[in-house]
Amino acid sequence: MDGKRAHVVVIGAGISGLAAAWYLRQGAGDRIQVTVLEGSPRIGGKLYASEVAGVSVDAGAEAMLARRPEGKELARAVGLGDDLVLPGTTRSAVYTRGTLRYLPKGQVMGVPSDLTELAKSGIVSPGGLVRVPLDQILPATLVRTDVSVAAYIRARMGAEVVDRLVEPLLGGVYAGRADMLSLEATMPRVAAVARSERSLLTAARQLVEEAPKDAGPVFTSLRNGVGTLPEAVAKASEAEVRTGVTVRELHRTETGWRLVTGPVPRPEIIEADAVIVATPGPAAARLLKAEAPKASSELARIQYASMAVVTLAYPVDAFPEPPASSGYLVPPVERRPVKAVTFSSVKWPHLAKDLVLLRCSIGRVGEEHLLQREDTELVSLATAEMADVMGVRGLPLDSRVTRWGGGLPQYNVGHLDRVARVRAAVAVQPGLAVCGAAYDGIGIPACIGTARTAAARILDHLAGGGE
Repeated sequence: MDGKRAHVVVIGAGISGLAAAWYLRQGAGDRIQVTVLEGSPRIGGKLYASEVAGVSVDAGAEAMLARRPEGKELARAVGLGDDLVLPGTTRSAVYTRGTLRYLPKGQVMGVPSDLTELAKSGIVSPGGLVRVPLDQILPATLVRTDVSVAAYIRARMGAEVVDRLVEPLLGGVYAGRADMLSLEATMPRVAAVARSERSLLTAARQLVEEAPKDAGPVFTSLRNGVGTLPEAVAKASEAEVRTGVTVRELHRTETGWRLVTGPVPRPEIIEADAVIVATPGPAAARLLKAEAPKASSELARIQYASMAVVTLAYPVDAFPEPPASSGYLVPPVERRPVKAVTFSSVKWPHLAKDLVLLRCSIGRVGEEHLLQREDTELVSLATAEMADVMGVRGLPLDSRVTRWGGGLPQYNVGHLDRVARVRAAVAVQPGLAVCGAAYDGIGIPACIGTARTAAARILDHLAGGGE
């Protein structure tokens, strides 16, 4: 940087953009000026918490993988280490064939490894159960290119395992469909063994046996919700964070980049030595269209799913029996509007406070019509679900509806190749990087991982004087 204080602009103040700003500060200290621009009125993107019945409850993502380090490490680094909490239980169920049934032990993203456990769960019918071991005598299903999750697993284990186990688990993460989602991108461990093992059942057993026995809980959260993480990261980054600022254009200059913001009649021009685009795919495609058209074209092809989260607070005695699991998933074949329920005060016991707090997720790809209903109707759908499945009596004490329009990128077949093409097109542009949920994973640690990679690319560029 030759003594000059470089200016880096991060576009987007979700956790990816804020983490990128923090990594830039860690790598360069006061030698760079970092500005974060966010089009919406608040920072945090899909990480957001607000009060329901006087308790701070996440309205977006409510947990992060504990076995991947980036999320926990960042929380500790920005002063939230003492707020990390572990779940009271992670035992979850599937609503299938008329009742709640616990997920079988030893499954890998819904792929069973133990036929006895699968039979005990009752999730698939007797006919579906008989189909699974045929996997061990069927000819190999050759996987030489990326295929959909459904195509491969259905060929090995039958339709019921896909419809009633794999589909609800993937739907809970991506709000997508197994016949569209990429095996390589969404189930990489399964995809890896699919290339070498003839039997998926054998491969699943291998994956379960290889898993560390003392790895600890899968998930972690923060005492007042993971929605508190963005503010702490923003503060620790010491970046200038501006909300309500939409970047309309991004152009190369002889020395760096020019950003055009503000209303068309009164544009504001911001000059930068480097830029990190940390927005969702559609916005990133628009910004990159002029200078990285190939990346723009690929990003524009990433489909996004919309959903809503209905949070309800009930008195404990509204339930005939208190919920014992962390929640349940609902397969699309059940044709119910609610696709998942999280019993937040069971999963995170510190939230209980003599209440049952829960979240109902509504909406998958292809179910946008559900989200056209008014908030009151969505609350009615959620309360009806609780009455039908859990026997809840009466109305909730409080409710909240949070809509995430275009909130979840779909990792459809070919996603990894698409991301590689995006990064190749961006790589030829000095001082430009991208990060976010559209690339390597939609979880918080994965997003933070892309932010660290983007920041490292920019720091390398600045250290080389832009060459």
